[in-house]
Amino acid sequence: MAVIFLILPDFLLIALGWLLLHRFGFDRHFFVQAEKLVYFVLFPALLFHSITRAPMALGSATVLLAATLGVMLGGIALAWLGRVVVRPDAGAHAATAQCAFRFNSYLALSLATGLDWAEAQATMAVILGFAVPISNVGAVHALASRHGGRLWRQLAVNPFVLSTLAALAVNLLQIPVPQVLDRALGGLGACAIALGLLCVGATLSLRGGRQHAALMAWMISAKLLLLPLWTLALAWLMQLSAMESAVLLLFSAVPTSSAAHVLAARMGGDGRLVAVTMSLGTLLSALTIPVWLGLV
Repeated sequence: MAVIFLILPDFLLIALGWLLLHRFGFDRHFFVQAEKLVYFVLFPALLFHSITRAPMALGSATVLLAATLGVMLGGIALAWLGRVVVRPDAGAHAATAQCAFRFNSYLALSLATGLDWAEAQATMAVILGFAVPISNVGAVHALASRHGGRLWRQLAVNPFVLSTLAALAVNLLQIPVPQVLDRALGGLGACAIALGLLCVGATLSLRGGRQHAALMAWMISAKLLLLPLWTLALAWLMQLSAMESAVLLLFSAVPTSSAAHVLAARMGGDGRLVAVTMSLGTLLSALTIPVWLGLV
């Protein structure tokens, strides 16, 4: 029961975002601008603030990042295994492949704050910052490898990547953060998760995609069931601590990022199919996340 109460506030915010758009007359453009604010300002501030406030040793961080790489590569492998298992249309698979390994950063960091370890949020922030470029490479490569040059330029200015690298440098080099700056970043970060989850709710859509039901079922199962199982095995093999294992498992169990359908549409893929897959995964994760959290 305690696990249900842990995830319920976040899913209530997601539901509120849907209601604000579809029932209370909020304009879609409002949510587009709000998500841009979260992506470029609020969430990078939260990542930096979380990482710099928890002392971190280089050795432990290296093992954690290696485990994160293993989780991401496992998700990418599961996405491509879908071509063998389901034998889908190549274009539909290229668009939805990212649904097997991309992750909802807002939900992951919010749920991490409810775990029983003080360092859980900072650990999740490190995992997210490291996993962002890997997920972007995998998603773009699946859609069109010819966009690789543009991808590397985007990664070089990605706010999640830049804020994480800066925070890791400050943390590992033990550079003091001025109190005024720390409080300002904390204030920005406090707004990030709630607004981000409202935006997730506003993007939910269940229209379309029936002809690709088997493909959607594979990608959702890979993300919500198979990838967490792989993560459990990986955490055991790499002898992660209880806290690191719990946070990494939670990271692997959250649904796909709501930005996945935007990337697919921009690169000529089936954005609506991705939106439906992401939306179904988000709704079903309300059932699967408590199960995985119950194990830790």
